[in-house]
Amino acid sequence: MEIALEGVRKSFGERPVVRDASLRVHSGERVCLFGPSGCGKTTLLRLICGLEKPDAGRISVSEGLRFACHFQEDRLLPWYTAAENLALTLGSREQADAWLARVQLPDAAELYPQELSGGMRRRVSLARALGYASDALILDEPLRELDATTCGNMLRLVDESIGERMLILVTHERTQAEKLGCRVIEMPL
Repeated sequence: MEIALEGVRKSFGERPVVRDASLRVHSGERVCLFGPSGCGKTTLLRLICGLEKPDAGRISVSEGLRFACHFQEDRLLPWYTAAENLALTLGSREQADAWLARVQLPDAAELYPQELSGGMRRRVSLARALGYASDALILDEPLRELDATTCGNMLRLVDESIGERMLILVTHERTQAEKLGCRVIEMPL
């Protein structure tokens, strides 16, 4: 499995966001897009996933490659509990409960997203991405808003859960990329 970008460009109106991005990521490889806010990291992830179309260049994704994404917004369905949100993706309530325990939220199963703190919603969203049977993990600032202890625990969980999947991570914390063994790709502003 592979994701390949060649000379990819994307603008919003007159504002260029991604400029001539080229990248190859193979199964089992870990990559971190690193750079200042506004340099196009999230847009590049959206291009890779097919949620945006490039203005120029080429993106190729191996046929059948399945993505699991954790966006900056948690994107939980407000009318479902934490466990129900997870069960939609993971397939069963048992899997949902197991992942809630793994992200240190065993007592949050029956809570709705609006009853969860921002960090709790972030961990439910992370559980959804990590628990989904995918070929590629796309994680956009997955540990933002977490206290240091919880962040360290979730970083270990991410590392343990990747397996042979490819990882494309966006973070502003270089140490997170280093702890996950990522190849860091600097994106200029």
